[in-house]
Amino acid sequence: MPFTPVGDALQDKMKQNTGLKKQIETNAVVEISEKVFADYFGEQQSVHVKPLFLKNRTLTVTCSNSAVAQEIRLNQSHIVARINDALGEPGVDRIRYLA
Repeated sequence: MPFTPVGDALQDKMKQNTGLKKQIETNAVVEISEKVFADYFGEQQSVHVKPLFLKNRTLTVTCSNSAVAQEIRLNQSHIVARINDALGEPGVDRIRYLA
């Protein structure tokens, strides 16, 4: 009985289960957005922004103060463009922030 490589088995499973694929893609967006926020705000300021989840191409983030939320609001299109550039595809349309 031949063995299937783990990578091939995972690819087959992801093709069968689109929910799993969507969760993995969403987690990738959150991880990439954390890096983009760290680059954009710097390490000290980026601790005030935490990407939470992606739903309907809207990235929801929490902000520990209103100044950071205001900065995101003013530069949303630039930040979204940087996230999409890092993704290599248009995965985020807008940012929703909770202050």
